[in-house]
Amino acid sequence: MTKLTQLVGIIKDKASQTKAALLSQRTALSLLRATTHHFNAPPNPKHLHTLLSDADGSRATASAAIEVLMDRLTSTNNAAVALKCLIAVHYIFRHGTFILQDQLSVYPSTGGRNYLNLSNFRHVSDSVSWELSSWVRWFAQHMENLLCSSRILGFFIGNSPENREERVSGLTNGYLLSEFESLVRVMEGVCKMPDIGGLTKENKVVDEILRLGREDWVEVVSEVGVAVAEFRERIKGGGLKFGERVELVCCLKRVEECKEKVSVVVIEESLWDWVAELKDGIGKMYREEEEEEEEEEEEEGSNKLQKKEVRKIRFSESDRFSRSRILSSDDGLLQFPSGRFL
Repeated sequence: MTKLTQLVGIIKDKASQTKAALLSQRTALSLLRATTHHFNAPPNPKHLHTLLSDADGSRATASAAIEVLMDRLTSTNNAAVALKCLIAVHYIFRHGTFILQDQLSVYPSTGGRNYLNLSNFRHVSDSVSWELSSWVRWFAQHMENLLCSSRILGFFIGNSPENREERVSGLTNGYLLSEFESLVRVMEGVCKMPDIGGLTKENKVVDEILRLGREDWVEVVSEVGVAVAEFRERIKGGGLKFGERVELVCCLKRVEECKEKVSVVVIEESLWDWVAELKDGIGKMYREEEEEEEEEEEEEGSNKLQKKEVRKIRFSESDRFSRSRILSSDDGLLQFPSGRFL
């Protein structure tokens, strides 16, 4: 990143902060201080905390704060500013009040504009900005996955209820599969993290995002583990239908595919063992069911053959009886006790 670009960024930051201070826009000022143009300095935790404090209050206050944040995120073409805005989004996601989190969660894909859809983000002024742009696209998608999964779960990932096992035990198979698939989607998203290296290898903003991604991975793996444990119990009790087992196996395969892609994040060996055990258990169940069906088909075929022989025997006996007993000349005609025949 050229010195001229850095200088222009510093001037923009000073001008914006001065304007916000003169207009007494506390939330905007806190946001501007947390999301400067400096490409190698992550947001100061003190500024992020101040941003939360200024946004805390009524629903209208929280809504206005989220709107200011999203406007800055979607209007900037600077990769450093966009990344810091996304870090602020993540900070609210993990540490914000319920009202603030609720206002944040309605932004992505709710029928209107998707504020976290930054798949086309490009900052091409220099090579560093170009590399940072890939992190912007990934982190925005990651945050959307987290928010969407949290809406399905009913709580924000990282702030799960204490009685998680009891909660999932009360879910229907359909709801549990839906939650599990959303968590797997988050795992797959983490695995798509850009390569660490090149010009951003020692970038402190990227290091901060990598740290957040690792923390999210740990939380998601924990939720996946709870779901897998519940599925194991339901499989043992025969509580899943054929179609539900098929859907579960597909999700388990997707989890296993993440195993080779998360070396830069965290590998939870016990998770892979649980997943493999559950897959093997379902496969064993399929084989047992197939064997039972084959035995039933063989038994049914044998019964049909026996019934056919019985019908054949009955017909032969009846035929012999009608010919040898009724019409045979040796035995004579049957005698009826009727006066007409006397």
